[in-house]
Amino acid sequence: MPRIGLLRFLVATIALALALCGCSGGDDDASLGTDRPNIVWIVSEDMNFEIGAFGDPAAVTPRIDELALQGVRYTNVFATSGVCAPSRAALITGMYATSIGAHHMRSSGGGYQPVPPPEVKTFTEHLRAAGYYTSNLGKTDYQFSGVFGDAPRTNWDEPNGDWRGRASNQPFFAYITLFVTHESLLFGDREPATDPASVTVPPYYPDTPLVRRDFARLYDNVASMDDSVGVILDALIEDGVEDETVVFFFPDNGRGFPRDKRWVYDGGIHEPLVIRWPDGRDADATVDRLISFVDFAPTVLSLAGVPIPPYMEGHAFLGPQAVAEREFVFAAADRHDEAVDRIRAVRDKRYKYIRNYQPDTPYGQHISFRNNLATMQEIFRLEDEQSLFAPADWYFRTTKPVEELYDTETDPFEITNLADRDEVQPILQRMREAHLDWVERTGDLGAVPESELAERYWPGGTQPQTQAPVFSPAESSDSTPLEVSISSPTEGASIAYTFDIGEEPLWQLYTEPVLIDSNATLRARAHRYGFSESSETQSQFEVPER
Repeated sequence: MPRIGLLRFLVATIALALALCGCSGGDDDASLGTDRPNIVWIVSEDMNFEIGAFGDPAAVTPRIDELALQGVRYTNVFATSGVCAPSRAALITGMYATSIGAHHMRSSGGGYQPVPPPEVKTFTEHLRAAGYYTSNLGKTDYQFSGVFGDAPRTNWDEPNGDWRGRASNQPFFAYITLFVTHESLLFGDREPATDPASVTVPPYYPDTPLVRRDFARLYDNVASMDDSVGVILDALIEDGVEDETVVFFFPDNGRGFPRDKRWVYDGGIHEPLVIRWPDGRDADATVDRLISFVDFAPTVLSLAGVPIPPYMEGHAFLGPQAVAEREFVFAAADRHDEAVDRIRAVRDKRYKYIRNYQPDTPYGQHISFRNNLATMQEIFRLEDEQSLFAPADWYFRTTKPVEELYDTETDPFEITNLADRDEVQPILQRMREAHLDWVERTGDLGAVPESELAERYWPGGTQPQTQAPVFSPAESSDSTPLEVSISSPTEGASIAYTFDIGEEPLWQLYTEPVLIDSNATLRARAHRYGFSESSETQSQFEVPER
């Protein structure tokens, strides 16, 4: 099958999977050989370091391994949440989900969408405003938009495809989410191709044949995902843009297993990152710089030569706007489906601090979706038989300590809580202070009851609607071209416009007055994040002949 056909196949595969689910070595500022490189994000779902290039002997990932050999492996990268939608909200905005009300999974389950502050935009809007072509393939669920492609139309030139619709020589950013490693694709009783005896089972799970089979299925899915990575990389070669493109590969959050996904332990938030430079710099290098997902948006803007807006809470770690390495990363867990909790975490390169705001809430809460996993059923079975032993019995502990502290260097699975030990009290105090400072500095909304948040964003349970755009032609109406400004009375609304006719026009991001040099119908829509989109404004403009 030709590579173009394979990429189309990949598009169709992702769409089908979603439908079935129902749900540079650091601070190098040297030139990339172009002021505006193409940038591609390849994002897998629900996995950690199940990659050969990161030392996992059970992983079959030749294309990612090749990418890592050609690029840089980052080993200290952390998601801001152990679950996808809040994590994606941080990635797309450069803001902590807890700062913009996007921290509950999913906000729609609470009957609302968060409404970020009016100045907050996705970084892809900033790229579009700077002349980049932006495309998305896969999920667009940032909490203030839907799961299957109804993100604000101002976010993307192509919301469900690739970079091939761009103008000649136009730089592009592409965000591609690979679904095949998603938690839901572990469900069922499919026999794995991976040998269950070859996998490593963390000690916080019971090491039984059934659990090993679930892990083996994960490795099967990772191998399939690796094939898709190869399709994307080959498409860049076929299109002749490989030498102009920075490629990122990383997962969105941890493995789809209990105590990993949805949690702030390292199994939920510690992720691999590979970045390949078009000029081959730092090939096969390893970097241990501490990086948060909230840093990704400003870093892309830095690489693209776009000023980083001051509201962003992340910091660029590459490009001309890169700053010094951060001391801590931060993560949060709040409501996950029907399970309500509030947990915060602080991590440096060695220690992990966890603050449990609801210590009387059990570790193991019922989540119907997660209970489809055979590993969960195995945990329940062993508990019923009184055969579940520490540390794998954590799910049934009815309370949590207020504070947890782990030495991840000597205890990588975060089993032994050191918080009560005298010798670590200075470390505990340092991390506790970092947490409290972060809560205050970022305006952590986790303390606000979700019902209050819902009423704040959608008063009376009704989604506000963005007000329709208003056209304002320049006063000198006999000039050519005619200059038309577009605005919306809704503060913070983004505006898209087009001259196309039909149901699926190409919508442009409005950034400056539109110039009309011949008779035309101007169409515009406005959208404040978290609101519903406005009705459409249309007007026929007649330009006088000269």
